[in-house]
Amino acid sequence: MDGWTIAMIVLLAISIFFILLGTIGLHRFPDVYTRLHAATKTTTFGSIFLIAAVIVYGAFRLTEVSGDNAGSFMHLIGMSIIALLALLFTNPTGAHAIARAARRTGVEPEQAVIDDYREVK
Repeated sequence: MDGWTIAMIVLLAISIFFILLGTIGLHRFPDVYTRLHAATKTTTFGSIFLIAAVIVYGAFRLTEVSGDNAGSFMHLIGMSIIALLALLFTNPTGAHAIARAARRTGVEPEQAVIDDYREVK
C-alpha cells in the first residue's frame, strides 16, 4: 500500500469512529440537548473526515491521470471542498436553532448545574 491509500484508510477509520460514537451517544444520552450535541458532533466530524478522504482520493487520482480525465478529479475535489464548507457553517447553526427552539417550547434539561436561561420566579 502506498501513502495515499493509507491516508484514505486512516481518514475513513476516523470518520467511522466519530459516527459510531455519535450513534452510541444518541442512544445513551438522557435529553434532547445532549442528544443534539452527539448528533451534531457525529455529522460534523464524521462528515469532515469522510470528505477529507474523498479529497485525498481525488488528489491521488489526479496525480495518476492527465489530460481530459484530470478535470473530473479537479471537479470532485472542488465540490468536496464546497460541501465541507457548507457542513462547517450549517451544522453548528442548525444545532443551535434546534436547541433554542426546544428551550423556548419549555423542554427542560435532564440535569443542569448552572442554568443561565431559567427564568427567575
